[in-house]
Amino acid sequence: MSEFKLPAIGEGVVEGEIVRWLKKPGDRVAANEPLVEVMTDKATVEIPSPIDAVLESIVAEEGTIAPVGAVIAMLTVGPAKPVAPPPVAPAPVAPAPVAPAAVGNGAAPLDAARGKVLATPAARALAAESGIDLSSVAGDRGRITKAHVELARASYESGPSTPAAPPAQRAESPAPRAESRPSSTPTQLPIAGELPATPPAPARPRATASAADEYVPFRGMRRRIAEGMVKSNTTAVHYTYVEQIDVTKLVALREQAKKAAAAEGVQLSYLPFIVKAVLRALRKFPIVNAELDEGNSRIILKKRYSIGIATATDQGLTVPVVHDADKLSLLDIAAEISRVSEAARTGKASREELTGSTFTITSLGQIGGVLATPILNYPEVGILGVHAIRKTPVVDENDNIRVGHLMNLSVSLDHRVVDGYEGASFLQEVKRYLEDPTLLLLSGI
Repeated sequence: MSEFKLPAIGEGVVEGEIVRWLKKPGDRVAANEPLVEVMTDKATVEIPSPIDAVLESIVAEEGTIAPVGAVIAMLTVGPAKPVAPPPVAPAPVAPAPVAPAAVGNGAAPLDAARGKVLATPAARALAAESGIDLSSVAGDRGRITKAHVELARASYESGPSTPAAPPAQRAESPAPRAESRPSSTPTQLPIAGELPATPPAPARPRATASAADEYVPFRGMRRRIAEGMVKSNTTAVHYTYVEQIDVTKLVALREQAKKAAAAEGVQLSYLPFIVKAVLRALRKFPIVNAELDEGNSRIILKKRYSIGIATATDQGLTVPVVHDADKLSLLDIAAEISRVSEAARTGKASREELTGSTFTITSLGQIGGVLATPILNYPEVGILGVHAIRKTPVVDENDNIRVGHLMNLSVSLDHRVVDGYEGASFLQEVKRYLEDPTLLLLSGI
């Protein structure tokens, strides 16, 4: 039998989440055949088997976060073994030393030799804290656990004066005798050694589930996204600045360039133009292309320009990265956005393609709405929200009304690093390039 350990997936990766096992115990797996899917830093990676073997047992179940080097499965060399059916639990047998009177009233059994209730230390501590007599608590096979005490305490809080016996005992047990009942009502239970001055408020009912409810595991990509959102929201001091952009000239330029781009095998959207405008603005306002290093009390002004493109996938929102976007042409950016976005949607993006961005752009295209407040892609200090382009009446410089194409941009920034004036000036620079795209031509798009 061989231990199958979580290998080192990438530089700096210290742990991974088991997302899905591709084989079940008893299945044969060939060397280099994918065996398990592991997620780290939002990237899902298939880990292959190192040998021809049979998956003997799974040590780390789906949803487990395992450190690199931890044993996650056991492999054996040889033919596949049939998986044995789960053993049938034997019928419970009443323990011999249980006193007849204790079982009859559903209370906890006693240790005949010592004349005391058999209970775990945790159960005794919780019972003492809650003022519950252990002799009145129904146990299981001659022993009381913390779970039994919690059930008894819940019964007190919901109203009955005595804890309910297990279903198997309830049908055949006579009514508890008066001497086995606790001497006080639920509102008189001591708290920290004293009686409460006023009765406690009734316990809030727990949420109930119906048979029609669906349960979706909260793990993998969704849990990573949630962790990132919580970290961003609780760390950075968000503020949002919004500007309306007249992109009439940009619409015309893009329409003219679509055919030339198609001839190069590239589908040209508005996003590459926006990336170019953002790159020009980041160069002018480097504080937006930065990161706050609180541990060393410094702000890091990044000298590379890698743009994250928020992409909707079946697993949730993912941010593939166009690395060194400032070194690419407009068509190169368009092609790279298409490539990394497709890799993210199909779950084939590498860790390098999903990390290392310095600024992020999020866009829902034609359904981009009027306005949204993007959440920062931590540890970045800026993110741009792109909203829908709509035909709108526009008053020109000669007070003539014409049909224009307007779009809203919203930029969220970390106020600990970027002041309001700098953030507004940054977006005004983006606006300048988008409203007059000939400036992009002059800057060498």
